[in-house]
Parts: sequence; C-alpha cells; structure tokens
Amino acid sequence: MPINIKKSVGFSGGISNRRRDRRTATALLLKGDNKPEISPVISDMARSIEPLVVGKVIGDVVDMFNPTTEFTIHYGSKQISNGYEIKPSAAVDKPKAQILGPRNQANLYTLVMVDPDAPSPSEPALREWLHWIVIDIPEGFDATKVVMMNLNIYIGKDLVEYMGPQPPTGIHRYVLALFRQSEGSMAGVPAPEIRSNFSTRQFAAHYGLGPPVAALYFHSQKEPATKRR
Repeated sequence: MPINIKKSVGFSGGISNRRRDRRTATALLLKGDNKPEISPVISDMARSIEPLVVGKVIGDVVDMFNPTTEFTIHYGSKQISNGYEIKPSAAVDKPKAQILGPRNQANLYTLVMVDPDAPSPSEPALREWLHWIVIDIPEGFDATKVVMMNLNIYIGKDLVEYMGPQPPTGIHRYVLALFRQSEGSMAGVPAPEIRSNFSTRQFAAHYGLGPPVAALYFHSQKEPATKRR
C-alpha cells in the first residue's frame, strides 16, 4: 500500500510464545478433547493450521477453520509457503493462483488477499488493506489464466484489481484466503469502494461464503532503493 507513514516492527514472538501458540492450535482443533492420543486426521489438521495460528492470521484476519482444499501461489518460479518472505519487486505482477484437484467448473471459489499490518504492524489503523479479490475461480484451474474447454472459457474474474505489496516500513503479512462459493456465481457482486479497513470476515459473511477452505500468508518488507530491481 502506497502510504508513507513511519512505524516500527510490532511482532511479538520468541520460542516460548511459539510453543504456546502451537499448543493453542492443537487445543482449538481438539475442541476440549483431553484424550492423550491424537488421531492422524486431527494431527494433520493441526499441522496445516499451526503456521496460521503462530502467524496470527487466525485471529487477525480469519477465524479457526477446517482446511478442505489445497491451492498454490507462485510468484514467477517461487512457490509461496506460510511465513515465506518475498521482495515487493518480485511481487509486482499478480501471482499464479492454482486450485488443486480435478477440473470441475461447477465448483467455484473466491480468493481474497489482504495486508493486516497496514500501515504499521505496531499500529495497524488501516487493517485490512485489500490487495486483490478474484471471484468465480473454477476448481482445478488457475485463477489468472484463460482456459478453454468444450468451447467455453474459464478464468477467475478480478473483482478488485491486483495490487502488489508496498509496505512503507517494517515487516508486513500478506494473507491469501480461499473460499468456496456455495451459492454459485458471484457475478454482479459490487467491488468494495475503498481498499482500506476491509474485513475479510464481513465480506465472506455478507456473501454467504462461510469460513475459508484454505489460507496461507507470506512476509514482505520495503527494499532499500539500491537493491530494487
């Protein structure tokens, strides 16, 4: 986001905090079950959710959810994983957003990208800053690529045009949350009027999207002028 406001990095952490957050993630997933043995399903779920809890994506942007879909984000040849750091200069163009699984144009998804640390991680007065919304992404397709099947064209539609990371200072999180469109096409949905103070939760609730089916986040910070490319 192109706002020149001074700030300081406001990340809390440390080994003890990360351990506590991991225990919190497992406890939330177990929902009060005190059995000493955790089933493989619960264990896998905890592992996939854990980075989102530790990174405070769950809490700051979305609520606890059960991941049921896989998707990948690539900036060029680099695949993004939770906590990955990418330079703003490497994320100027929209990424490849691929929903994994067999192609099924009947199952549609919405992808939302936000910055919950705007303009400053320590004073996020503009949380969330909206960077991108893509609607009507068919399952098994790339949200940004035109695909023709049986004389029909399939591609996600930009409801809000992509805006690359532009952190004015400090380390920002950039969150991509994927939602299943249970009520069919989102065609006709109006775009948000402004990017600042967007709420992923409220957007999803208003349009009946429910909780996310997948999410990931990466970090980015302002580059020194001499190192930009």
